[in-house]
Amino acid sequence: MKKLSLILIAIVAITISSCKDNAKQTEPEVVTVDTTEAETKTYEIAQTEAEFNDPKVEAIFEQYLQVEAALVNTDAAKTQAEAAKLELLLKEMNAEETTQNAVAAMAASEDIKVQRENFEPLGMGMEKMLQGTLKSGMLYKQYCPMAFNNKGAYWISSSRDILNPYFGDKMLKCGRVDAEIK
Repeated sequence: MKKLSLILIAIVAITISSCKDNAKQTEPEVVTVDTTEAETKTYEIAQTEAEFNDPKVEAIFEQYLQVEAALVNTDAAKTQAEAAKLELLLKEMNAEETTQNAVAAMAASEDIKVQRENFEPLGMGMEKMLQGTLKSGMLYKQYCPMAFNNKGAYWISSSRDILNPYFGDKMLKCGRVDAEIK
């Protein structure tokens, strides 16, 4: 009887032990990655297929897309540099003061939050500037309802695809096409 009890205990112990091993195999392995060496995902804004009546407006919009791409990638230094280029183009065109002030604030700041706050009035100015300037193709007025504590904000895009400049990859696809600019 003792021998049978010992065999039974051994079988139970082996069964429990093998179940523990199987459980360990199904648990996810935790891997620590050194973020200094990890590659950062970079998002690119689609080049516009729209044709413009005015090459100066086209150059301004192409530079606006560079600013937008830097914001999508949450790159404050790149946003600052691209905004400085856009600032020069807007001055040459004598753009509205509000638009020029917004891009100047972006070019002067190293803070991505400040840059994003000024991107909205820049986009509104761009929308006004783009009205009636397309020879062919289409641009898209996009909207993120969650920007600025759910106040919402707009931007102009060359593609229907949403790449959110207000949140970057934290909420990359948050938004919708609100209007088409023809």
